[in-house]
Amino acid sequence: MVSMLLILCFISDHVKAEGEGQLVYVIPVENTVESGMVSFLERTTNEAIEKGADHIIFEIDTPGGRVDAAGDIGELLAGLDISNTAFVASRAYSAGSYIALSADQIYMKPQATVGASGVINSDGTAADKKAQSAWISAMVSAAEANGRDPLYARAMADSSVNLPEYGAAKGEFLTLGPEDAVEVGYAEGIVKDRTQLLHEIGMSDAKVVETSPTLAENFARFLTHPVVIPILLSIASIGLVVELYSPGFGIPGIMGALSLVLFFYGHVVAGLAGYEAIVLLILGVGLIVAELFLPGGIAGIAGIAAVVASLMMSSADLGHMAMSIGIALLLTIGVSIILIKTIGFERGFFRHVILNDSTSAEKGYVSTVNRLELIGLKGETITPLRPSGTAIIDEERMDVVSEGSFIAANQQVKIVKIEGARIVVRQEN
Repeated sequence: MVSMLLILCFISDHVKAEGEGQLVYVIPVENTVESGMVSFLERTTNEAIEKGADHIIFEIDTPGGRVDAAGDIGELLAGLDISNTAFVASRAYSAGSYIALSADQIYMKPQATVGASGVINSDGTAADKKAQSAWISAMVSAAEANGRDPLYARAMADSSVNLPEYGAAKGEFLTLGPEDAVEVGYAEGIVKDRTQLLHEIGMSDAKVVETSPTLAENFARFLTHPVVIPILLSIASIGLVVELYSPGFGIPGIMGALSLVLFFYGHVVAGLAGYEAIVLLILGVGLIVAELFLPGGIAGIAGIAAVVASLMMSSADLGHMAMSIGIALLLTIGVSIILIKTIGFERGFFRHVILNDSTSAEKGYVSTVNRLELIGLKGETITPLRPSGTAIIDEERMDVVSEGSFIAANQQVKIVKIEGARIVVRQEN
C-alpha cells in the first residue's frame, strides 16, 4: 500500500513538472518596437496576471525600434512576478535584444540571432555620446539583472569592444547566433519550435493561451510609427490650407481633419494622449477660427500655441515630435507659396474676407469727369485770373485757370486744355 502511494506521488509530481493544470500565455513581440507595442504588452501581461498564468512566453521577432519604448517594456518585464521566457523566433536586434535580455531566460530557434544594438537616430546617423552611453548602461544592467555576463551586452551596443572570436572585431556590433548565445550564457537552449520550448521549460501539458494585438491596437501601432507621424501632420496642415482655396468644405479639408483625428486616435489607443490633449487641440482650433474674424492676432497666436502644445503632450519623444511638426510646417509653407503665386486670394474662403473690388474707370468708378468736349469753346472772364478765376463759357459759369499770365475781367478767353477738373484757358486777342 505504501509503495502504491509513493508511485502515485511520483507520477503526480512528474505530471505537475510537465505543466499539467498550469497556464502559459504566449505574447508576440513582433515588428518595430514603438509606443503601441508597450500598450499591447501592458494589456496582455495584465490579462495573464488576472487569469493566473504560471508562465509567459514572449515570442520575439523584431528589427528593433524606439529606445524609449524598449525601456518601458524592459521595466514591464522586470516588474513581472510571473516567470517568463524570451523565445527568439527569428531576430532580436537593437531594442529587441534589450527586451530579450530583460526576460528571465532566453531560448532561440536554430536560425535566430540576437544583438546588433547600436543606437541610431531617425535619420540613420549614430546617436550622440550621451544617448549611446545611456543605452549601453541599460543593456549592461539588463544582462546583469538576469545573471548574464555584461561584456556581451556591452559589445552588442558598443562597437569599441573587441570580440573577433564572435565575429565582432573592434568597430562592429556583436550579433550572436544560437550556438554562440548558449556558449556565452545568453541563451538557455536551442529549440526548433514552441512545442519543444514548452517541453524544455516543463510546460508540455500546460494550457496555452495565444494572444495577438486587436485591430485597434494594430492600427494604433501603425499610426504611432515614427515615419507615419510626420506624414499625418503634413497631410493635416496642407489639407486645411488647401481647403481655404476651395469653395465650401471639400476633399482637402476632410483629408486634413481626418489625418488629425487619426493622429490623436492612434496616440489615445497607444496610451500616449489623454483627454486633456484633445481638449487643448479643440480649444486651439477654435481660437484659430476665431482669429479669422477678430482683429489683433492674439487669438491666432494662442490657438497655434495650443495646437502645438497638444501635439507635444501626445508624444513619447519630444524631439521626434518637434521634428515632425517642423517637417509639416515647411511643407505647408511651400504649398502655401505655390497657391498664392498661382491662385492668389481670389478663391475659396479668402474671397469672403478680402476686399477685391477696385474703383477703376473700367468699372465706372471715376473721381472727376473729364469734359474734353469743352476744348475750343470761347467765353468771357467775369473775374480777373491770377491765374485762377471764373468765366462764363457757353452760358455756363466755370472755375478756370490761365496758362500762367494774368488775365483781367471781361476779357475773351478760349479753353485750350482739360486736366481732370482743371480747365485751362488762353486770352483771345
